[in-house]
Amino acid sequence: MTIDPATGLAEPELASPEDREDEDLAELADSQEIELVVLDLAGTTVRDDGLVERAFALAAERAGFAPEGEQREAALQYVRDTMGQSKIEVFRVLTGDEAVAQRANEEFERAYAELIDEVGVEAIPGAEAAVRALRAAGASVVLTTGFSPATRDALLAALGWTELADLVLAPADAGRGRPHPDLPLTALLRTGTSSVDAMAVVGDTRSDMLSGVNAGAGLVVGVLTGAHDRDALEDAGADEVLASVAELPALLGLDAERLDTAPGTSA
Repeated sequence: MTIDPATGLAEPELASPEDREDEDLAELADSQEIELVVLDLAGTTVRDDGLVERAFALAAERAGFAPEGEQREAALQYVRDTMGQSKIEVFRVLTGDEAVAQRANEEFERAYAELIDEVGVEAIPGAEAAVRALRAAGASVVLTTGFSPATRDALLAALGWTELADLVLAPADAGRGRPHPDLPLTALLRTGTSSVDAMAVVGDTRSDMLSGVNAGAGLVVGVLTGAHDRDALEDAGADEVLASVAELPALLGLDAERLDTAPGTSA
């Protein structure tokens, strides 16, 4: 185990990008080889627009551990740095008290649901069409999140996505959250994917990239619609970085016409 200087969290050891097999990305991205695509939710397929930070701030106040001044900014920066990780794990670090962390996590769920009702949520442009195109091409698509199952389900219901993907997983469904490999590997097992080489993991955070690398995914893809920038994603092991998930079908070699005409897609 090593300590990530950006987050202060212990992380599993992983091979650097240079140590991974020097494979041709064109072959990695061949649509015939990728059987499973594991997609993050907030920031990758769903606009965040600061909702996670706002919900964390409300949860901190309601749970009674809201820091002030520099401590508050440090706490918010930690939230930004650990985007994608299990929310209860983030609260455990911030509070140092299990009971307070559990209370804060419950308040976060309530606050996030309130914000969904208040301001709504939107998909990243092209995300739904991309998922439908991937499935139409024969790939399984699994959505993953660091949220609790209750928050995950509220988000999907608000988007009308309850049946969009083959499967949707939260850390509670898999064991451990990111950066551990549990979410992608659970997706692989439940979909019957033939090998980790046939799996692509896609997300907007360092934790997403680390989770994909730790799972041995054949392709790890970062997107620039969420929390972390290109340098952070590449440093964490991204094989490719895209402007958004809408570009994923093209990366995987899907015909653009199929993307435009896949059943149920919208512009």
